[in-house]
Amino acid sequence: MNVIRTTVFILLGIQLAACGGAPEKKEKFTYERVPSEKKANTEHNVAATPSADAMTDLENKGVGPVKNLTLDTGIDQAMVTAGQELFKTKCTACHKPDKKFIGPAPKEILDRRSPEWVMNMILNPEVMVKEDPIAKQLLIDYNGSPMANQGLTEEEARKILEYFRTL
Repeated sequence: MNVIRTTVFILLGIQLAACGGAPEKKEKFTYERVPSEKKANTEHNVAATPSADAMTDLENKGVGPVKNLTLDTGIDQAMVTAGQELFKTKCTACHKPDKKFIGPAPKEILDRRSPEWVMNMILNPEVMVKEDPIAKQLLIDYNGSPMANQGLTEEEARKILEYFRTL
């Protein structure tokens, strides 16, 4: 029994001695960025394609049920209140009123898009990203995050649009 115990202690001592010693010196990792022609060309092409947020097209009505919409010069405050509540419950997971988030900010959207386009994007986002050039570019600009169809009615979309007029 003493022989076994002595042998085990000797083996443990050898094992501990083998694991010990001076720590290994690790080399520092360095990385030198060298621009390639392919990367430079890609960056040039991206710069040549304007973002959808920078594009203004008030003639494009989009693809969907809303063909013509005339907005009154005055703001309907009851619609604004209802639209703001709908926006909070249906849209704020992806949109912030005045800054980019997962999706674009609706602030001043009516300076860049027609009311019909905005409503069609709210009501018909799947078809819009397939067929409308601005919606396609938005999908690219926002990393392929498509707008979710919230199943809103035209009346609800109109209330949200009225809220957007106040941003």
